[in-house]
Amino acid sequence: MIEPISVGADDRVFVLTGAGISAESGLPTFRASDGLWAGHPIEDVCTPEAWERNPALVWEFYSQRREQGAKAAPNPAHFALAELEKLLGDRFFLCTQNVDDLHERAGSMRLVHMHGELAKSRCGAECGEAPVSDMAVYKDLSAVSRCSCGARMRPHIVFFGEIPLEMERIQQEIKKAPLMVVVGTSGSVYPAANFVHWARQAGARTVYVGPEPPRNASAFTHVVEGKAGEVLPGLFVV
Repeated sequence: MIEPISVGADDRVFVLTGAGISAESGLPTFRASDGLWAGHPIEDVCTPEAWERNPALVWEFYSQRREQGAKAAPNPAHFALAELEKLLGDRFFLCTQNVDDLHERAGSMRLVHMHGELAKSRCGAECGEAPVSDMAVYKDLSAVSRCSCGARMRPHIVFFGEIPLEMERIQQEIKKAPLMVVVGTSGSVYPAANFVHWARQAGARTVYVGPEPPRNASAFTHVVEGKAGEVLPGLFVV
């Protein structure tokens, strides 16, 4: 029997989700023990150098990810977090490491994608133009659109070696929340693996939900083992 987690009348809740929650919707976690990223060496498809060297392969890779993402559907864990947001309103904040749009499709609105979004593209020259919605599946590099500055558009994805998005806002939200909930992460990807430590330093309760403890499990005040889609519905008492 899993003991419910209480959320006070004035409590703010910071939620961090990782690949595990999307895996329950059938999306692969990509990173494998052999160092490959969905069958490719990471340095070939997910680094700034890869983009400079072979943008066609990078777009082929992320076009395949778009095809997979379009076939997936939100699971009960996504809907449970969207319901918690409805109850808490502005006291809820969701940060996801995932690039899919399953949270949005479940109804989440107050969220940031720290590693970018699969459904968007941005200027490959980083000219400052805002990212644009784009779910096209590109079979040929010549079909990829150009920015107004003339540069080829790139996937709106944070490549390895690049700084995650909206870190200042994320840090501010962590400081304000007396409860942090982390779902489906390995605790090995930084800076996200540090979020629980920042929350503990601010005096927050920290809850982990996943099928197995993460590498940073000792930093959590509660570790709830189980699939997020089975655990999250009904876990919180507001």
